[in-house]
Amino acid sequence: MNTTHDTRRFRNLSIVVSLGVVLLTGATGLIGSSSTAYAATSTSASDSASTSVADQVIATGLKYQGVRYEYGAESGDSSSFDCSSFTQFIFEQNGITLPRSSKDQSTTGTFVPRNELQPGDLVFFYSPIHHVAVYMGNGKILHTYGEDGVTITALDTGWWDSHYTTARRVLPANGQAVSDSGSATPDTISPASPSADSSQDQTIGDAWDWLNNIK
Repeated sequence: MNTTHDTRRFRNLSIVVSLGVVLLTGATGLIGSSSTAYAATSTSASDSASTSVADQVIATGLKYQGVRYEYGAESGDSSSFDCSSFTQFIFEQNGITLPRSSKDQSTTGTFVPRNELQPGDLVFFYSPIHHVAVYMGNGKILHTYGEDGVTITALDTGWWDSHYTTARRVLPANGQAVSDSGSATPDTISPASPSADSSQDQTIGDAWDWLNNIK
């Protein structure tokens, strides 16, 4: 009789230990997957926010494509632009303040090597500098000059390629979007919800209920 009782207790104990290992493994996996999801979401959100600012700046500039060029155009006047009043205007429209002249703009932000240009970077020409454009990506720049006014030009060919001088990154380094964009920022990102792994949650819960009912 005692032997049978001891055997039953040993068997139940073995089951409890086995289930404990399963529960521990499941919980560790859940925590790990949640942490990974949070890290990936935060990084993605930061990158997306930074890209969003650049996209907004470029989209603003494209609205004025064809607007006439005028040397010495007044700051804030969208009926005509020179190169630096154009960049100043479209960045200002998206919450980023730039100096008025291309020379002063060329000292704003941080230096960017030509082979690391990203959309939204400012690119400068001549020496001494007296022309500025916005890099759009894919080897294109958005700027204003001459009869064309606000236009898109290939950076890597012809005159612009040979007269390229330097580039600066003036978008926020923390990747935050402009204040009225409504885009998520790293401060508002929430960790991935455990409910995404609801089936695993249910399995762990059921196992705990079973353990609590073992006699």
